[in-house]
Amino acid sequence: MRLTKQSNYAVRLLMYCATNEGQISRVSEIARVYGISDLFLFKILQPLVQAGLVETIRGRSGGIRLAKSSNEITLFQVVRITEENFVLSDHLEGDGDCPSSDKYGVSTVFREALSAFFRVLSKYSIADLVAAQPNILTLLDLDPKPYTEA
Repeated sequence: MRLTKQSNYAVRLLMYCATNEGQISRVSEIARVYGISDLFLFKILQPLVQAGLVETIRGRSGGIRLAKSSNEITLFQVVRITEENFVLSDHLEGDGDCPSSDKYGVSTVFREALSAFFRVLSKYSIADLVAAQPNILTLLDLDPKPYTEA
């Protein structure tokens, strides 16, 4: 299975916010750390906000923060939000013109594999990923002190 850049950066955005849990993170700073455009990050952010994983704070001191605990956000949720669909293929789903679309039971095996993939993603939270990286603040170029307006 191949996931899009959107899923990759959505997980990274959430990890960044999790390192600042309870604090406000700036989109421009997150984009700079990951070397992507603000515009692309806003595109990724929109479905995360709609799904209630991230909240936006308007105003001069505004930004984003997690809308729920990083322990409550699973990788499965993120992937389901950021990926368009999980259709295996027209031939494997039996929607194509292939005369043997499921004649050999191949789609059953691939559906089972996809299910296993989802089960594994469901076992891990954003907090798990952050905890697995003892030097995450350094990797993300973050100051361990919370952000304060000067």
